[in-house]
Amino acid sequence: MHRAQPEFQETDRFKQKYRERYRLEAKNAELKHVYGYGRAISYGLYAMQMQGAMAIFAANVKRILRLL
Repeated sequence: MHRAQPEFQETDRFKQKYRERYRLEAKNAELKHVYGYGRAISYGLYAMQMQGAMAIFAANVKRILRLL
């Protein structure tokens, strides 16, 4: 598996995905650092899901307002 990875990294598919990855990583970093998605505020899976939904909602509202 490890020997096949350098060969895969030379393919066009890998290079295309790698170019797109920075946008996703930037959005994840914004959610984590700006909106507090890196640490759970409450206990339980439902609370974490609600916190995630609120963080994503806040990030989307901020983006919509910036585009207007």
